[in-house]
Amino acid sequence: MSLKITDECINCDVCEPECPNQAISMGETIYVIDPAKCTECVGHFDEPQCVQVCPVECIPVDPLHTETREQLLIKYEGLQALARAQVRERNALDV
Repeated sequence: MSLKITDECINCDVCEPECPNQAISMGETIYVIDPAKCTECVGHFDEPQCVQVCPVECIPVDPLHTETREQLLIKYEGLQALARAQVRERNALDV
């Protein structure tokens, strides 16, 4: 499942840097989580890091984006492969 940030967000800026997939960004008024990038930290950590650091506990599971742990792991592996490809591309341009 992806996580989501609710309207209780106080824009404290602690969640964004904790996300290993860069799934969190500033929205129009509060931070938002891109469900295509959110793996609930599966593959990186045992628990979602944004949830751990949120001082107002405004990051629940998003019921509109339900995924199993196995699906989250597949998403993680795809995101990692994409990141590696981007690094290779940048390195090729530097040569």
